[in-house]
Amino acid sequence: MPTVPDDRFELPERFGPGSVWADRSGARTLVGRNQRGVEIPIGHGDGEINPGELLKLALIGCAGMSSDVNLARRLGDDFPMRLWAHGASDAAENRYLSIAEEVQLPFEGLTESEIATVVKVFGRAVAAGCTVERSVVPGMEVTHRVLGAEREAQA
Repeated sequence: MPTVPDDRFELPERFGPGSVWADRSGARTLVGRNQRGVEIPIGHGDGEINPGELLKLALIGCAGMSSDVNLARRLGDDFPMRLWAHGASDAAENRYLSIAEEVQLPFEGLTESEIATVVKVFGRAVAAGCTVERSVVPGMEVTHRVLGAEREAQA
């Protein structure tokens, strides 16, 4: 059953599927929530995720989900994947100028040509399907790198 914010505040007119909210839980700390009951502590302390980390998680989460089906066709349904996002905000501009994404995939037993295809499939799937990146990229550079592809392709 979907959850809704507590009744201390009136629901905004636009509240509906896809809406998220955050409640203040202390000085410079929030609890982010969605309608499925998931809670994420937001802040800079232990056990909390800061807003910049949330941005990076949104980008790599979207990249992973956007590429999953296409990668499974080439790597098998149960393939392992780990995505990383790196980048620090620029203090002078008070924004992220770039975020570097990296993905680790299993290349054991693949030929150089097959690895190149996997890299291409990943990039195309993210470019076409990642709503988060398509929303963010016009204002910030986001790069992708498939870790191990260069080493494997040269072996």
